[in-house]
Order: sequence, then structure tokens, then C-alpha cells
Amino acid sequence: MLKVDIIIHNGHLLTMEGKGVGFIENGAIAIKGNVIEAVGESTEILSNYKAERMIDATHKLIMPGLIDAHIHTGISIFRGVAQDMSNWMQKGLWPFQKHLRPEESVAGSMVNIIEGLKAGTTTFCDYDGRMDLLVHNYKKIGARARLAELINEIPDNIGDLPVGELYPFDSSIGQAKLQRNLDLYEEHHNTENGRITVILGPHGPDMMSLELLKEIQVHAERLDTKLHMHVAQGDREVLQIEKRYGMRTIEFLEEQGLLNERLIAVHLTEATDKETEVVAKSGAKLIYCAGSIGIIDGMVPPVQKFLDAGGTACLGSDQAPGNNCNNMINEMKMAAILNKVKYKDPKVFNATQSLRMATIEAAKVMGIDDQVGSLKAGKKADVVLLDLSAPTFFPVLTTPIRNIVPNLVYSARGDEVETVIIDGNIVMENRVILTVNEKEEIRKAQAAAEQISLRAKDDILSADSDILQMVRDELL
Repeated sequence: MLKVDIIIHNGHLLTMEGKGVGFIENGAIAIKGNVIEAVGESTEILSNYKAERMIDATHKLIMPGLIDAHIHTGISIFRGVAQDMSNWMQKGLWPFQKHLRPEESVAGSMVNIIEGLKAGTTTFCDYDGRMDLLVHNYKKIGARARLAELINEIPDNIGDLPVGELYPFDSSIGQAKLQRNLDLYEEHHNTENGRITVILGPHGPDMMSLELLKEIQVHAERLDTKLHMHVAQGDREVLQIEKRYGMRTIEFLEEQGLLNERLIAVHLTEATDKETEVVAKSGAKLIYCAGSIGIIDGMVPPVQKFLDAGGTACLGSDQAPGNNCNNMINEMKMAAILNKVKYKDPKVFNATQSLRMATIEAAKVMGIDDQVGSLKAGKKADVVLLDLSAPTFFPVLTTPIRNIVPNLVYSARGDEVETVIIDGNIVMENRVILTVNEKEEIRKAQAAAEQISLRAKDDILSADSDILQMVRDELL
């Protein structure tokens, strides 16, 4: 018998291989080091392998770790301050963000990562400022991360600008942020046994000069890496692009040679059906953040049109000040339901599609499907176990109807996740994170959030947002 480190056996298994979910009723997985050695029926694995650690997964679901393809953990400290309102960014987020200190961003980020990890997220595609500091959270907690510095030329006091006016650009800000992204790549790409990787992160075509955008494009080609960028993310962006260049976002990006397989386009909220098809056919990929755009804009981006046009798309949770919930199980449900409502068709965006878009399709979008996204021999050992005896999974049926995947997407809440293995290491067991002190991290971040709120008071009052008025009217 071949010796491995961990065998997980006797569980219902989703490999996510093939066109569906790759269901094995009594499945097992053998892990050696940080790699999956074998996947198959429990009888087969147990007859061919022995392990130091045996995990009995009876009444449990074994599946790949979830991938959050688009998240800004550095602003999670502002959760709940900008909902049910217009001008979310200008009047809701920016009055707070203006007063955010780097160490406070780090504190909030760690709590956000804890939140996602406890709901089964093993890969975080984090896209935020001061990633040179946030990266250490991922190294400490043991999560997989694909990171990008948020590059823009926007001054800190942008929130003071009247809504609709053209943004001022400061090239020194842009150069400093670009250099941070390049330094991040140089210092952290493929570190932690390959668990930490780095790509480039232009904030959006409206947030920087064309010169800086083209400079980032040159670096992407030199490094042969991806560009993680907001694209057509709102009417605010489209207005800025039209004012500056006399055309809409998609036409502008196509003219500049930026629509290609390097681009990971986030949102496409304001893209027309024709523009959506152009992006899909260009080879660019799409990240759909259902909860965030639903709450912030009350809209459903054209993700299904993108898929119908032959594009590859996946899911992300975005940021806590807009979505509130950085839980990919919740995101799968939101994505499916919102599209069913949009198209008035219960068959649209089924549970399998949602689950694939949070696993293997997300890995394809991010360019890491050779490593993660499914359970297959040779891939990295990122595995989660969920408790199928939880009320949310009741009843568990496998014949003639299999209902585990629909219940995962439409009923589960995230707290069914019991064990999280990342890169072959057990990071969470019995709902306890083994690498950081969860309560202490939350305590530190809570204290920081309260201090920011005090410092930002005058700017919050000056913004006079809808949510502030709700407080005054004693509705909150």
C-alpha cells in the first residue's frame, strides 16, 4: 500500500470534474504533502493507500474549497455603512475610506478572511490597496490568495468632489500604487509553496489616465500575467469615460487593445447585450458579484448573456460595505435567484452552474485551474468538509433524485463547513480556526472601526447620505 498523509473517506464527494459536479456517493481522497494523490470510491482508495491521518467523512460532503474571485478585504471594516442608498461610493464609502489607516485596513481584512474561510472559501482573489500589508494576513492564516494592488490616480479627498464631476488624476499616486503592485509581484509571487500568487490590478479605466493604463498593460505582457479590473461597473464609470474620451467603456477598451485573454473584467453592470458579446468573444473573462451589485445598484449584470456568447465567468463576493456578506455559499444562491427573477425562468442559472462558478469556473477565470477548483490527482489539496446532518441539508437523497447540490446552493448558510484543508494543511477543524485567534482578531478590528467612525464624523455628516437620513428618522 502507498503511504500518504491524509485520507478522507466514506463521504459524499463532489469532484467538480467533467461537465457537472462529479458526484461520487461513497468517495474518498488521498492527500500527500500539499497535493491530491488520488480521488475515487472509498473502497478503492482504502485498499491502495494508508495514511497518518484518517478522517471519516460519514454524513459529510467532501468538495473543493470555494474560490472568491473578487473581494476587497481591506475595506471590510466599513461593513453596513452604505446600504439602501444612492451614490454608494461617493456618499457612503468615501467619507469613511478617507480616514482609513493602513494598520486598520489590515485588522479588518483579517476578520473578512476569517469570515470567508469559515464558510468554505479557500482561495481569495483579493484586490485592494496596501496589498503589501494585507498579504501577511494570508500567510498567517494559511489561505490561498491571488492578489492585486488596486492601482488608480485618485486623491484621498475624492469624496469631496461633487457627484458627476470629472475625477482629477495625480500621476504620482498612480506611479506609487503601480510600483507597489510590481514590488508585490517581485516579493510575494509564488511564495508560501505557491499558495500566494500576484497579478496586476488597475482599478478601472475611469480611475486613471490612459498613459498609466497602457503602462500597466505593458507590465502585464512583460510578466505574462492577468489584469484584474472593474469594467463598466456603473453609470458613474461610463459617464467619466464618455466625458474623457467621447465613447463608452467597452468601445474604449477595445480601441486600446485591452480586450483580450489577459483581462478579468469585473461586473459589466452597465454593458449592453452587444457590448457584453464583444467582451465575451474577445477572450476576456467575467466576474459576477450578485449580492454586491444587487444591493448597491439594484441590478443584475448580463452574466448569462456573457455565458451564452461563449464567455467564461465566475462569482465573487466583492466588498463588505456593499454586499455585507463575503460568503460564497450565499453568493451562489443570490446569483441563481436574481437571474431566475431577471429572466422569469426557474430553469435559468441552475444550482450546478452556480457551484461550478464558485469552484472550477472561477479557477479558469483566474488562470489557476491547473492547480485548484476541482478534486483531481495532481492538483493542490484545497478541500472542505460540510456537515450533511445539519438541518439545512435535510433530507439527504441520492436516488432517484440527488438533492445535495440544490440544498448546498439554495439552503446552506456556510456554518455547515466543519473542516477546511488548504495546501494539504488543516486550517480549520470542528469550526475552530487553528492558525489565528478568531476572537482576538475581531476584537482588534472592532476597536479600529470605532476609531475610524469618530475621525470620519464631519465627512459623514457633510456627505448627508440616504443612510444618514434613515438614522435621523430613527429608521435604523
